[in-house]
Amino acid sequence: MCSPQESGMNAAGVRMVTRSRSQGSRARPRRGGEEAAPLQRGEASGEGRKSHSRVKCQQKSQRVNVAYEASDGEKGEDTEPLKAPGWEPQDWQQQLVNIRTMRSGKDAPVDQLGVEHCYDPSAPPKVRRYQVLLSLMLSSQTKDQVTAGAMQRLRAWGLTVDSILQTDDSTLGTLIYPVGFWRNKVKYIKQTSAILQQRYGGDIPASVTELVALPGVGPKMAHLAMAVAWGTVSGIAVDTHVHRIANRLRWTKKTTKSPEETRTALEEWLPRELWSEINGLLVGFGQQTCLPVRPRCQACLNRALCPAAQGL
Repeated sequence: MCSPQESGMNAAGVRMVTRSRSQGSRARPRRGGEEAAPLQRGEASGEGRKSHSRVKCQQKSQRVNVAYEASDGEKGEDTEPLKAPGWEPQDWQQQLVNIRTMRSGKDAPVDQLGVEHCYDPSAPPKVRRYQVLLSLMLSSQTKDQVTAGAMQRLRAWGLTVDSILQTDDSTLGTLIYPVGFWRNKVKYIKQTSAILQQRYGGDIPASVTELVALPGVGPKMAHLAMAVAWGTVSGIAVDTHVHRIANRLRWTKKTTKSPEETRTALEEWLPRELWSEINGLLVGFGQQTCLPVRPRCQACLNRALCPAAQGL
């Protein structure tokens, strides 16, 4: 009988024999005791072909199953473990298609009065970016209609860093009233405008980290400012509408308690190419259909797919 060494087999795996290229086109049969050279990657195996040499062996051949898996000694060197598919919400793709259908008219307040429509398109780029940032600061806890009205008055007054710094607090308060928390926003606008003048030459920062460091600027505002002012998708902008709808649709693995927690949960699974679309899409949906109180589930295309609507 052939020994394990003669048949090219050992406990660690299977050693396969190939024809020698060292002596002409035909290979001589290997002598007993010679050790077969291992196959290099990319070389064709002799298994399955008609062999020109015959190996005498009394042991009955056994079927060997070859699996493409690294041995214990090879694991951790150049191989990576297979990753299990990540979590994603049930039916989210159909839910998204339905929301797009319901929002196809683009007739929600955010579509006409959102931050993209509040700045002066004829102003120099630096001024436009400043106006984008101020409209976002005013929009916190404020309806789009109120924010748009305040921005119109500010632009008529002169909405640049220099003009705002030269405006007294009382006048600035009158111009932005009745936005939510307008007294605090007067203070934040003045402080932020001074920082922009001193550190950024009257422009706004081009990173989320620097934007959220400004007084009165939160993560949602920073991500929207990056998208609208700088044309960069840095993350999903999550406000109260996106936060509410994401939890109603179970688009988060577990219930989230804040918009920032919702943003982190969404970015873990939502494809990045959809990040820029989600804010405007869900804000308008929340303004028209998925209302905070008494949502219009009867008119919603996702009624049969929405966990929150099942009991209605």
